[in-house]
Amino acid sequence: MSTSPRNRTVVSCTLLVVSLGAGVTACGSGGHPLSNRPYDAADQISFNTSTGGGEKADPDKPLEVTADDDGRITDVTAVDAAGRYVAGELSADGGRWHSTSPLAANARYTVRVSTEDDDGAPGRETLTFHTGRPVTKKRLDVTFGPEAGRYGVGQPVTADLSVPVKDKESRAIVERALKVDSLPSAEGAWHWVDDKKLHYRPKEYWPANATIQVRSNLEGIKIGDRLWGGTAKPLRLTTGDKIVAVTDAAAHHMKVYKNDQVIKEIPVTTGMPGYDTRNGVKVVLAKEGTVRMTSASIGAADFYDLTVHHSVRVTNSGEYVHAAPWSTGSQGYANVSHGCTGMSSGNAQWFYDTINEGDIVQVVNSGGDTMAPFGNGFGDWNLDWKKWSEGSALLGGTKQAPVHTEKARLRPESV
Repeated sequence: MSTSPRNRTVVSCTLLVVSLGAGVTACGSGGHPLSNRPYDAADQISFNTSTGGGEKADPDKPLEVTADDDGRITDVTAVDAAGRYVAGELSADGGRWHSTSPLAANARYTVRVSTEDDDGAPGRETLTFHTGRPVTKKRLDVTFGPEAGRYGVGQPVTADLSVPVKDKESRAIVERALKVDSLPSAEGAWHWVDDKKLHYRPKEYWPANATIQVRSNLEGIKIGDRLWGGTAKPLRLTTGDKIVAVTDAAAHHMKVYKNDQVIKEIPVTTGMPGYDTRNGVKVVLAKEGTVRMTSASIGAADFYDLTVHHSVRVTNSGEYVHAAPWSTGSQGYANVSHGCTGMSSGNAQWFYDTINEGDIVQVVNSGGDTMAPFGNGFGDWNLDWKKWSEGSALLGGTKQAPVHTEKARLRPESV
């Protein structure tokens, strides 16, 4: 064993090397240890998993790589056949590396280890191994929503889990594996609505005419005690133009914007006192066309049973934007509805033809409460970005957002 001091300058160079032989000659030439091809470091390092004989590694255990006294580890990369990298930590003395993220079950891994000996000469060893199947059969499957298609810029992405996930560490594993990519790009985050549901939205609305790809890398990953990641069907969404309809309930007026330019102004009527329309941002849930609306379910003194046309649903509890020819004398002047936003038949038909699922309908200056973020449709945008981020296991912990159940105002039935 050489007693000459190591040249620590070359250590920083080798730390930049990720793949075999990459950049090693750049640090020196002619007789310098790093000018040599990496030696076989098989006898200098050891793994805590089998390298042959058909034996499979236990995915419940972390991967460990250790170096003997004649060398040190400078870099480790571990990746499975699906391209998922394993995070890990290297000790300060280079004697041990261990994984810090879970291994996938029933997967094939390639591990590349870079080393150096006491003279600073570089070594390399590559290991391939397979993990076995998890002992438990409990799986967490993910169902993404909405259905694939074209939506407005306010449409959240949803993830429904087949098994509840409660603890912080397991939620972080799940959230880290649920990928949402958009082109053009948009900063966004997942928010845990409850133990089995997540919503994803950008910090601002989605870009107009964007493509959104949603997928899961959870399959085979250990999430928690006796719980492993299962399947998920990828999802592709696109957005159209940015359509935002803003109703000022106090002014009895709606402005419709397309890509931030006003394209129409419409006189409207909203909820009368006692039936005030909810304030806040609502995402269009559906275009339902002709709907029968009755007040029987809310026990209103002025009972009604109406067939309503050009109906656009914005809450699960029965709030719509629709044609209201019976109230044209009040539109633009007074609020006389039972919570919906009404307009003339001509304006309602234009609105129905212009608006799409996922577009934004916002109400301001109403006497009503603000729409709850969850539990009555998509009120996600009524949380500011700070509050939204607090619902992420990666950005702000696992604080669960309250789910509000609101009293139904109208009970529609398809005509």
